[in-house]
Amino acid sequence: MTEYQAKSKETLSFDITKEDQLIGKLIYKSWFKFNAEIEMAHNSKYQIEPKGFWGTTIELKEGDKVLLKFKMNWNGEILVQTFFDGIEKDYIFKHRGIFKESFVLIDQKGTELLVMKPHLKWNWMNYEYTVTTSDTFDALPHREIILINSLHCANYYMSMAMSGI
Repeated sequence: MTEYQAKSKETLSFDITKEDQLIGKLIYKSWFKFNAEIEMAHNSKYQIEPKGFWGTTIELKEGDKVLLKFKMNWNGEILVQTFFDGIEKDYIFKHRGIFKESFVLIDQKGTELLVMKPHLKWNWMNYEYTVTTSDTFDALPHREIILINSLHCANYYMSMAMSGI
């Protein structure tokens, strides 16, 4: 098990750390769009962009190559597909609870890979997150990208919930 922190230093970006070491950043282009950029601590960069007419499918790309995509289904779960190293894997990212709310990422076998707990920062009116990952998640080869994308999924969910969709 590993614990990560996702903290917003300013309203449009989050720093993701493990034991006070920067893992990467999630940087949004503007408040009202789902376009973002991921900057990893080892200097690789990825773009997150909505696709399709309604922009309901979100893609994570390295250059022109789609590495991951997700979309919300009819019951509020976010279906995540990864395409790392030419291998497709499916995950479900979902909201859990009301009073002790959290998000979970589950693999195809139903294994909980991570639990993300939001903490509202009233002075900034935004969220910070504590993320606890399982040993199964810790063994994934592209876990840091999946972790930061999960943060984007949580923000996406919160945005959709606030807009009433």
